[in-house]
Amino acid sequence: MIILTLLISAVSFGQTSQEYFNSGYDKAAAKDYYGAISDYTKAIELDPNYADAYYNRGLSKKRLKDYYGSISDYNKSIELDPNYADAFLNRGNSKHNLKDYYGAISDYNKSIEVDPNSANVYFNRGNSKNKLKDYYGAIVDFNKAIELDPNNAKAYSGRGISKELIGDLTGACADWKKAASLGDTDSAKWVANQCN
Repeated sequence: MIILTLLISAVSFGQTSQEYFNSGYDKAAAKDYYGAISDYTKAIELDPNYADAYYNRGLSKKRLKDYYGSISDYNKSIELDPNYADAFLNRGNSKHNLKDYYGAISDYNKSIEVDPNSANVYFNRGNSKNKLKDYYGAIVDFNKAIELDPNNAKAYSGRGISKELIGDLTGACADWKKAASLGDTDSAKWVANQCN
């Protein structure tokens, strides 16, 4: 009887990797990133091949600006799933935040190979190209982001910045006006300060 009671309690209190994952997800949504990381770590301990748990733990570390830690988790999720487009995207974002723009672009390229229809990836690659002063390359990426998502205010804003930096203030103003009409407040300020 005692053994049966112990077994019932162990089953009742032992959580599965999926339950820890779900709890981590809820904590991350509530901005409790440390709690989320703890739950994702428990999910990984129970299932070391849980690519999504590594990925989501990486997202929480990125929110805490632990970019090296997030890269490590994205590396593991990519190792487990070499076609994990979002892991490449977010590893690229972490590299961008560390000012490794070439590394970021490499990851964005891989993400695009896996999923060529993500406006967000083209937008982020455009931002990294802007940092490397490849303004024309950035414009090409912002164009693609806008083609995939015509209401992407950030892509219009980024393209406007690239156009300003190549001396096309008329084109920049047109893009900033469009971005402002889509709710981008920075672009609205640029229009007020730089555009007639």
